[in-house]
Amino acid sequence: MEVYSAENIRNIVLLGHGGVGKTTIAEQMAYISKAIARPGKVADKNTISDFDPEETKRGFSINTSVLPIEWSSSFIKHKINVLDTPGYFDFAGEVDEAIRAAGGAVIVVSAKAGVQVGTEIAWEKAEKASLPRMIFVNGMDEAEADLVKVLEELKEKFGKVIAPFQVPFKEDGKFAGFVNVPKMEGRRFSGNRVEDCPIPEGMEEEIEPVRQMILEAVAATDDALMERFFNEEEFTQEEILTALRNGIVAGEIVPVLCGSAANGTGIGVLMSSICSYLPNPVMAHATNEALDPNGNTIEVPCQPAGNFSGIVFKTSVDPYLGKINYFKVLSGTLRKDETIVNVNKETETRISRLYVMRGKEQIEVPELRAGDIGALSKLTVTGTGDTLASKGFNVQYPGVDFGASLLCMAIQPKNKGDEDKVNSSLTKIMEEDPTIRTEVDSELKQQLIYGVGDQHLDVIVNKLKNKFKVEVELAKPKVTYRETNKGRAEVRGQYKKQSGGHGQYGDVLMVFEPSGDVTAPYVFEEKIFGGSVPKNYFPAVEKGIQECVKSGVLAGYPMVGVKATLIDGSYHPVDSSEMAFKMATSTAFKEGIPQAKPVILEPIVSVHILVDEAYMGDIMGDMTKRRGRVLGMEHQGNKQLIEAEVPMAEMFNYPTELRSMTQGRGSYTLEFARYEEASHDVMQKIIAESQISQA
Repeated sequence: MEVYSAENIRNIVLLGHGGVGKTTIAEQMAYISKAIARPGKVADKNTISDFDPEETKRGFSINTSVLPIEWSSSFIKHKINVLDTPGYFDFAGEVDEAIRAAGGAVIVVSAKAGVQVGTEIAWEKAEKASLPRMIFVNGMDEAEADLVKVLEELKEKFGKVIAPFQVPFKEDGKFAGFVNVPKMEGRRFSGNRVEDCPIPEGMEEEIEPVRQMILEAVAATDDALMERFFNEEEFTQEEILTALRNGIVAGEIVPVLCGSAANGTGIGVLMSSICSYLPNPVMAHATNEALDPNGNTIEVPCQPAGNFSGIVFKTSVDPYLGKINYFKVLSGTLRKDETIVNVNKETETRISRLYVMRGKEQIEVPELRAGDIGALSKLTVTGTGDTLASKGFNVQYPGVDFGASLLCMAIQPKNKGDEDKVNSSLTKIMEEDPTIRTEVDSELKQQLIYGVGDQHLDVIVNKLKNKFKVEVELAKPKVTYRETNKGRAEVRGQYKKQSGGHGQYGDVLMVFEPSGDVTAPYVFEEKIFGGSVPKNYFPAVEKGIQECVKSGVLAGYPMVGVKATLIDGSYHPVDSSEMAFKMATSTAFKEGIPQAKPVILEPIVSVHILVDEAYMGDIMGDMTKRRGRVLGMEHQGNKQLIEAEVPMAEMFNYPTELRSMTQGRGSYTLEFARYEEASHDVMQKIIAESQISQA
C-alpha cells in the first residue's frame, strides 16, 4: 500500500443502528476499490470486518475494525481509513474508540426502518465529537424502501441541516439510478459503478423540493448567499459545490445519499462523496491540543514535518499475533526502525515493523504520515489512550472518552483453583476493552465485574471460555448492608474461668446506645468512678467492642453508629486479665445489642436519569417499584433529568431495564449517598437470606 499525505487521507467512522448494513458497506467499499477479490457476507460469516470468533458466531459486529481503502476521485488518489463500528448498545466503547480516530462520519440508515434509536445515538456521538457527517440510506432495492419517509424523519429529528443530494429513480420496478441534485445531472447504475444519463422525464415535482432544500442549505452558509437567495438570484455550480463543501465541514449541512450495500449500488458514489466533501485530517484537526511536560495546553500542527506524535485509540489481544495497538498519527512521520516513547508510561521502544490493518490482515508499510492510521505490535505496556511520541517530544493527548459501565455482576470460576487464571485472563481482556472493569469486595469476599449490558458481559464470559480456556459463573452481587441500634440497653457482662492456679475474671457494666454517626463503627467511652475497673483494662474493653462490631446480631453484617459506654464493673487482683475483660465485653455486647432495638441499614444511591419526556411516566413508576423516591426534575435540552434516591439492592439490573423502557434512549449516573434503615419486610428478607447462606 502506498504512503499518503494528510491532504489525501479520509478517516471515516461508519455509525448507525445495529443491522442497518455498516459491515456490508465496508465490505463493498473494499471490493469495489479492489482491496479484496470478492465481497464477503455477514450471513456467510466471511467478511473481513467481523473476524472475531464471537462476531462470526453471533452474526453482528462486536469490535471496531479498520479497513484502509484506496480510491480515485476527481483524478486524485485517496486513502479512506474506514472504521466499521458495532451498532448494538452494549459495545458503545468500540464506537467511542473509533470516533477518537475519525475526522468524519457516515451514519447509515435503513431505507425500510428509517430513523431508529441507534441513528439518534450515532448523531449525538458525532455531534459531541464535532464530526462532519453524511447520511447513507441503505437498502433502496428492498420492496418496503421509502426514501421520502426517511427524509421526512431525518428532517423532523435533526432539522434543516439535512440536505438530500440524490433523488432516486426506478426502471422496471428496480432502483436503477438517481439525479445528482447539486449538479442537476442524471446517473444510472452500471454494475457497481455509475454512468451519466439524462434526467428521466416527469421527475420535476420530485426534484424541485429537494433542490430547494439544497439551495436553502447553501444560502444558510453565508449572509451574501442568503441575500441572493431571497432575491431569487441563481447560484453558480461552483458556488453551490464550494458552499456545500464548506457547510459540510462546518457541520451546517449533512448530505443524504442512498444506495444498496447488498449489491454494491451507490457505494462508489459514496466513496467519491467522502473524498469530495468530508475533511482530510488537516481540515478536521489543523492543530491538536495536547499537554506539555509542565501541564500547559499547547497546539501541535497536523503536518508530516517535525516530531512524531500519536494516540493509541484501540488495543486488541490476539492469541496468535499477540497484542496490537491501533494508533492515529497526529503529527510528524513515523518510520520503522525509529525509537519512540510512551509518554504516559515513560517507556522507550524501537519500532521494527509498522503496519496498517485490514481487518485482521497486517500490511507492512515503511512509514505513516500525519493524519494516517496504523498499528504496532509487541508494545507490552502500551494501552488504549496512551500517547506515543518521538524521544524528547513529551506531549500528551487526551485519551478516549468512554461512557460509564454500570451493569454489575459477581464473577467466580466454575472450578476451584482457577482464580489466578481468571484474573490474568480478565487483565488481558481489559487491555482490549477498557469499558470492562473489575474490583474485589474483600468484605463480602466477592469479585465484581462491570460492563455496559447483559450482552457485553455474555461476550466476556464466552471469551474467557473460548479464548483463555477458563469457565466462570455470573451471579447477582451481594449488598454491603450494615447494622445499627436505635435504642438503649444497660447490660452486665462477666467472664469467669477457674482452672487450677490463676483463673480468669472480668466484669463490666455497659450501656449501648446510638452514637448518631453511622459513618463510624463505634464510639467508646468510660465513666468509671472509684476504680471499679482499673484504667489498664480500658483498652481491652474497647478491643472487645472493636471485634464485636465486625458482625452484627441480626444478619452478621458490620455494625455502625454504636456508642458503648463502660459505667461500672469489678475485677480480681490476681485473676483479672485483658483477655478476661475483652471476653466480658463480648458477652455484654451479645446480650445488650439485641435489647437495644437493632436494625439493618441498606445503602442508598443517588441516581440521575436523563430521558426523553415521553418516557417520564414509565421511569417514575419504575422508581416507585424499586422503593425509590423521586426528588426532582429539570429540563436539559430536549430531555428531562430525573433525580432520585433508590436502595442499591434494586439497581443491579437497571442498565438493562432502562434500555428496555426507553428503547435505548435513556442514560443515568449513580453514586453512593448514605445508609438508611430498611423496612421491616426488607429486613426480614435480608435476615432469612443470611441464615440460608450460613446454613
